[in-house]
Amino acid sequence: MLRDLIRRSARSLKSSKGRTVLTALAIAVGTFALTLTLAASNGATAFVNNIIADNFDPAELIVSADDSIFGQGDTTKPREYDPSFGSITSGGGAAIQIKRITDADIEKLQKVEGVESVREDISVNLRYVTREGQKKFVATASQFNPSQKPDLLAGQLAQPFEGKNVILPEGFLEPLGFTSAEAAVGKKITFAIPRAVTPDQLRAQAAQGQLPQSNEQFAAQAEASTVSEEFTVVAVSKKPTTAQPGTELYLFIPGAEAKRINDIATEGTENYRKYNFVYVKVQDGTNEDNLMATQARIKDLGFQAQSVADTQEFLTNIIGVLQGIVAGFGAIAIIASVFGIINTMYISVLQRTREIGLMKALGMRKRDIGRLFRLEAAWIGFLGGAIGSVLAVVLGFALNPWITKQLELGDGNNLLIFKPLEIVGLVVILMIVSIFAGWLPSRKAAKLDPIEALRTE
Repeated sequence: MLRDLIRRSARSLKSSKGRTVLTALAIAVGTFALTLTLAASNGATAFVNNIIADNFDPAELIVSADDSIFGQGDTTKPREYDPSFGSITSGGGAAIQIKRITDADIEKLQKVEGVESVREDISVNLRYVTREGQKKFVATASQFNPSQKPDLLAGQLAQPFEGKNVILPEGFLEPLGFTSAEAAVGKKITFAIPRAVTPDQLRAQAAQGQLPQSNEQFAAQAEASTVSEEFTVVAVSKKPTTAQPGTELYLFIPGAEAKRINDIATEGTENYRKYNFVYVKVQDGTNEDNLMATQARIKDLGFQAQSVADTQEFLTNIIGVLQGIVAGFGAIAIIASVFGIINTMYISVLQRTREIGLMKALGMRKRDIGRLFRLEAAWIGFLGGAIGSVLAVVLGFALNPWITKQLELGDGNNLLIFKPLEIVGLVVILMIVSIFAGWLPSRKAAKLDPIEALRTE
């Protein structure tokens, strides 16, 4: 019986194709928007997951001594001064004072039960980087994270990665005069490390009247306080697509070397051996229970600790909010189309009053007549959902290469990722919504008096 009703409902819609198509297109508009929204959310989430996977160890905790690092500090109240304060730039461009981690803090963290090792976050702003016969360029040398997965154009990374070696970003090849990535491997480049002028040195210069008075004198003093060291290029990294934002041109060097040149740059200053945050490796940290237990112990000591999963969840929550905003517009379009379905079904009932009366006279039950009209509404929902989702998928596959190129997402990364189960689920939901939209018209059809219906002109 149900199969006959489905066929009959489909034939009924065919008899009024124009009205059916127009109503289905109204649903298709919302479906189109929702399908693209889901695909964009999938793509953004996958891209964030790739960034996390390529740059962080899930068994590590990001630990700081200041809750402002993770955006949890109270910025409405004045803060008591701490000698370990340093400045970082906030998202609005303003410098905020944060309490930093010291060597004493690192010793405490190393003694925490469950902690395997502690790795400082070190990036040194070099005065410049160059090589013989070439110009000088601003650069940042950063500690290489063993969890990073650089895509190498040439060379290879020895295990362990140590010594005065450097991974050179592709962006530095041409500026430093290398004809190719292969030509750079094995060559030496010079790091100009700025040695800070200490307060004692400034006082001594002032007492001797030797403080620089002009730009030329400042430049000469800076050059005189620069320590030059040569590093060997062991590999050239391809321009990354899943790197941490802002690190695309970082020169990565072994951790011991990063710490050594950071000591050179900060010795004698308040920044000496102080870090905004550190990475704490947890023993068997891939076990969520172990990770959370160690995280709790670290927090009990007064530190702030965030897992890679926490960071990932924060980013995906932002994506979810944006997804919800866009999805809201699609939902509005679908709600509007619901009234179109109601209107279409009411008109259908009015136009087919005699047909309904005849079906009742031939013994068709009220329940089956109601089902017939609800199935017609479901067909409209299915057609609208199918049209909208198919158009979205076709457009998505056509635009993905262009979007990837414009956003420089890199090979294998697409902004729009369509999941069949999501699309099927969306179409099913639209059919259910359409059935509810056709409920009142179907009740009207089921309650019609057969004799009065047959008298209708």
